[in-house]
Amino acid sequence: MSKRFFLKLFCIFLFVPFAQAQQGNLSTKSDKAADLYNKAQKYIIARDFNKALEALQEATKKDPNFGEAYIKAAGLYKMTGNQSATFDAYKKGLALLPFHPALATEYYNFADMALGTGEYALAKQYYETFIKTSPKNSKALKYAQQQLKNIDFAAVARQHPVAFKPSRMQAPLNQFQLQYFPALTATKTHLIFTARTNETPQADENLYVSVFRENAWSEPVSIASSINSEFNEGTGSISGDGKTLVFSSCNRPNSLGDCDLYISLRNGETWSKPVNLGRQVNSSAWDSQPCLSVDGRTLFFSSDRSQGSKGKEDIWVTRLQEDGFWSVPVNLGEPVNTAGSETAPFLHASGSTLYFSSNGHTGMGGADIFKSTLTDSAWSEPENLGYPLNTASNEASFFITPDNTKGYYSRLELEKSKKSANLYEFEVPAVWKSKEISTYTQGRVFDAKTKQPLGAQVQLYDLNTNQRVQQVLSDKENGTYTVVLNEGKQYGMFINSGNYLPKSMSFDYTTKKDFNPVTLDVYLDPVAKGASAVLNNLFFPTGKYQLETKSKTELNKIIDFLATNNQVKIEIAGHTDDVGNDTDNKLLSDKRARSVYEYLVAHGVKKERISAVGYGETKPLHPNNSEEKRQQNRRIELRIL
Repeated sequence: MSKRFFLKLFCIFLFVPFAQAQQGNLSTKSDKAADLYNKAQKYIIARDFNKALEALQEATKKDPNFGEAYIKAAGLYKMTGNQSATFDAYKKGLALLPFHPALATEYYNFADMALGTGEYALAKQYYETFIKTSPKNSKALKYAQQQLKNIDFAAVARQHPVAFKPSRMQAPLNQFQLQYFPALTATKTHLIFTARTNETPQADENLYVSVFRENAWSEPVSIASSINSEFNEGTGSISGDGKTLVFSSCNRPNSLGDCDLYISLRNGETWSKPVNLGRQVNSSAWDSQPCLSVDGRTLFFSSDRSQGSKGKEDIWVTRLQEDGFWSVPVNLGEPVNTAGSETAPFLHASGSTLYFSSNGHTGMGGADIFKSTLTDSAWSEPENLGYPLNTASNEASFFITPDNTKGYYSRLELEKSKKSANLYEFEVPAVWKSKEISTYTQGRVFDAKTKQPLGAQVQLYDLNTNQRVQQVLSDKENGTYTVVLNEGKQYGMFINSGNYLPKSMSFDYTTKKDFNPVTLDVYLDPVAKGASAVLNNLFFPTGKYQLETKSKTELNKIIDFLATNNQVKIEIAGHTDDVGNDTDNKLLSDKRARSVYEYLVAHGVKKERISAVGYGETKPLHPNNSEEKRQQNRRIELRIL
């Protein structure tokens, strides 16, 4: 307890009821009870709180209707952290005393306690009584008025509960006294969480990981000796591919504030030494509860920094720039942030839905979980996820898998007078699901000649907007990569590594079809004469040669490749299937190759570096015996000359 907090409590408990005693305004008619009350006052001055409580208990035995004695005892119980005794003493004392403006603080405190225990009717009674005192503290008045709105909301929410049936995760999980803030990789195979062995301030927070194999979660282990230390490692967030970790840590030797954000990268099975994200991101205040986008390039977090804030704690966002540095964080603003506290952000893998904890929006009374949807670069008015996930207690620590099927959260519980926080999983109710469903593609990148793994840049573009939506690096030790795909989108994926000919892949989920995870290994050819690659993201109307707008992404990638490899000359080769007349097919393939040629020249590529040839149906990749194979034969190829 801080010295300032102690003195504040001491002054409240000492002077308000004591003044009443000196003026002879106590409600008791028992002289012995009054004497015991005044003895308690002297014990408080001497800071002997145990004897003060004994005297007050004796006073209420002498007069069970001695309201002031109960109120005085409630204050002492509250100061020592005995919540149940505080609640009972307030309840008895306030019920015995007539309304009086001098009791405004007691009405306010007890209303808060009643709401915290879920006694909404009692809370409403005493918030209204507090407002009746005409309080001069405008913040306290606004807070009480908001809590009355919350109570009305809670009454409706409890009448219409969400079909939410969480189950406590089985052993070997939940082996610590406290475990919270679960987060999973996009593949749903790795679960990380924060854990403490007990609730004492001295207990060390560490990050743990459990792996899903053979239909069960493995024994949790420390995520890495390079990450966990004698300092607290708090909330962690992991990128979709499991290769970038951002976590909060407090009071490290190189910290800038109360708590800072740190980053660690994984190559193979080795995590790098954590690096403080620096003054560009961290402040001198509390910066914590990070959430990474699936590609690890956008970071949401909660901070109580004062400059630019909307309330107590706000959600902020920073992005990894092309130069490798993180941008100056931006306050997410309204309608997400309020004058209250917004914490524990979680961005769904689709990037379209943000979940967070807040006590500033109308809810069940404490901090509730809300969701907001991104539409045209703006976040929607947050929606409360309702009862019974949200209660009068504070809720946080929430995660939903990319496919919107499974959810995970932690729940604070009281077991045999001991607090515990346990991990739960649940089937996601329809009303909680993200705006978009996600799946993923994963695989490995290899050198086509040596068959050795490659570290490569993997970029995902929305072809309809020509916007890059993800960028990851394949692991340089084992070549692995993971990219998340959203239903309803058409994507181009581009893989590039140094002196290699880039490859492209195409994913079209604009129509309902199989949306299961995809495994794609990629083999990159060194830039050399004769190397070729199919340009999978060039599109033409059936039987026509005019390039569709969504081809622009692939075309611009060719321009980038030629700018980087400025001595390379290429052939653009057009091919068709065997449907139709041979002559017509040859002419169509010529015109399609020529369309690509003309775009490149129009955008600055020298004519002498490009040739365009149409081969018609003469060089199929596969026999033309199915629509799928014919589609693969209809293609444009780039070949190094």
